[in-house]
Amino acid sequence: MVAAGAGDFEDPSAEVFAESAAVFGLLASPARLHIVWVLAQGECDVTGLAERVGGALPAVSQHLAKLKLAGFVRSRREGRRQVYFVDDPDMVTAVRLIVGQLSDRTAQAPARRRRDLGA
Repeated sequence: MVAAGAGDFEDPSAEVFAESAAVFGLLASPARLHIVWVLAQGECDVTGLAERVGGALPAVSQHLAKLKLAGFVRSRREGRRQVYFVDDPDMVTAVRLIVGQLSDRTAQAPARRRRDLGA
């Protein structure tokens, strides 16, 4: 690892950056990010997820398959339904932090614009 100079932090390896980029790439889909956001709040089946994210069942199922393959979500059978959940507390924290911060900024933006316009 190479020292970055500012603050004496060391840069992660190229492999870590590649893996991080892959994670961001998978979450770059608004639908998948919304699914992870919902699952970060608690378990849900595919029907409930489709209702929350406003997607068709087949599309939500495909997104879940990709998220499951990447290890972001897991599932368990509950009778006839498959229940999905995020089993990685770090992923829950990251998604809540990013989406929550941007949500706060969006909520504050109209007030900031009014203040900047002198209203």
